[in-house]
Amino acid sequence: MNRLRIRHITGYRYEGEVQASYNEARMLPVSSEAQFVLHSSLEIAPVSSNHGYIDYWGTRVSSFEVLTPHKELSLTATSLVEVRNRPHAAHPLEWSELASQAATSTTYVEQAKQTKLTAPAADLVELAESIAAAHTSPCDAALEICTEIGRQVEYVQGVTGVQSTARESWKDKRGVCQDITHIAIGALRSVGIPARYVSGYLHPKPGAAIGETVTGESHAWVEWFCGEWRGFDPTNLIDIGERHVIVGRGRDYNDIAPLRGVYAGPFGSQLFVKVEITRES
Repeated sequence: MNRLRIRHITGYRYEGEVQASYNEARMLPVSSEAQFVLHSSLEIAPVSSNHGYIDYWGTRVSSFEVLTPHKELSLTATSLVEVRNRPHAAHPLEWSELASQAATSTTYVEQAKQTKLTAPAADLVELAESIAAAHTSPCDAALEICTEIGRQVEYVQGVTGVQSTARESWKDKRGVCQDITHIAIGALRSVGIPARYVSGYLHPKPGAAIGETVTGESHAWVEWFCGEWRGFDPTNLIDIGERHVIVGRGRDYNDIAPLRGVYAGPFGSQLFVKVEITRES
């Protein structure tokens, strides 16, 4: 078990004075299987009214507005979370059973359909189909598909943006965790495996000492359904374990962006992000 303290600072610096801004933040984790939130808080500057709720996907949302003139918007999310390893049991579900469940249950409808960000290229569909055809188990096929994508796509920062699509990233074979996750989701959905986007944090240093603070970042990975939901980190080619903290889930990045909003004022803004993670036990 890991006890992790996460400090996530983000916001916008505007090119001039903004008269008002209206925003939503998804930066605080929720307690769930293998994850228990001991403490979490969100500080917003300038001070504003703040309404919290749980969205359709089960993610904690802070909706707020700043109605006084400001040149910078800053949010600091602090969380203390206990994380345990998640078991990954074998699932006997076969392709026909998966297709039947996906067709009749509303639980998986949203996770079975492609979005603009996840729609796969033709050659990626061919790759996924060839892997799926070699496996009697959808879960085994999903793991190999995600592993192969992680092997083929190089992690490179600065070559994509938040609205880059799976087709674009796959063609270039470069991107960040968001891109690799979109590619994996698109490939899985193309062969009938429901899949969803997971947003959260990854402690980047497995052997970190207790009390050591390291620089981290927001992270993304994939979960697919094959009898139950099973997670995998295709960017790092590892199972989801006690270094992963889940913030939210959705169809793609657009459902769980950490911060989004609109403002009235001069055109132009610069996003800033800083994440610090400390292992406390």
